[in-house]
Amino acid sequence: MPALAPVPPLPEVTVALDDLIPPLYRHYFNRRPDRPHYSTRRYDFPGRPGFLPLARAFLDTCAAEHDRDYRYLFTLLGSELATNAIAHSRSGRPGGSYSLVVRRGTGGLTLTCRDDGTVPPGVLTTARDDAPLRPEPLGIEKARGRGLAMVAVLASAWGDNGRASYRHVWFHLAYDLTGSAWNAP
Repeated sequence: MPALAPVPPLPEVTVALDDLIPPLYRHYFNRRPDRPHYSTRRYDFPGRPGFLPLARAFLDTCAAEHDRDYRYLFTLLGSELATNAIAHSRSGRPGGSYSLVVRRGTGGLTLTCRDDGTVPPGVLTTARDDAPLRPEPLGIEKARGRGLAMVAVLASAWGDNGRASYRHVWFHLAYDLTGSAWNAP
């Protein structure tokens, strides 16, 4: 039997956002502060890098009522968590997804990134697998691995649920950037 020819990759296509986002959620992505009085916003994103601009638009819209620095920082840190979910969990595999949940409080915004975990649910894990995340030391010579260190330094607080089978990584960013090194000398 002759060998089958490899299947060629599908071409890149451009799809209007209106075709991807249900009408009830379109205001999550408009980058305007027209609906700032929410308590929680959640959106589930496909675990593919091509959807990261959509995740950034979601994050920017959630922080749209705040100044430019706050919006930038919130979007930057949230993008890092979304990128990590795609790169380091089952969320980045075909059919995978991750959720971004933003809670608006009196003192700041809290973002939780819920991914599909690094081990299948129900599989016994070692203590190391379920250990809380720890940022690697910053180093200018490193090409990768600075993301969580950046979150640790620039967020007011951060952490995770310590579960490798369904990781929830979160950060809180105070409205006045208290606890963040953003405005540090």
